[in-house]
Amino acid sequence: MPARPRYPMPEFIHDALNKNGLMDAYRARSPYQQNDYIGSLCVTRAKLEKTRKKRLDQMLDELKGGELYMNMLWKKAIHFSINTSPKM
Repeated sequence: MPARPRYPMPEFIHDALNKNGLMDAYRARSPYQQNDYIGSLCVTRAKLEKTRKKRLDQMLDELKGGELYMNMLWKKAIHFSINTSPKM
């Protein structure tokens, strides 16, 4: 299977993340999630400004809440603590 393309972060997304204090939350997501927010979420491919704003707002809301990823339940603790049981 060919590698998925990596999407560069557009300036308007960079500005929105910084303005809302969410750059760290964005960077805490895995690279595939970061890429999906920019490409697969189609923030950058929306034809209408209204659609682009709606998708950008969804991304920002999900990053603020920290529990959703593309409208699906996501918790960092679940994904990163599976193999971190205490050692006895």
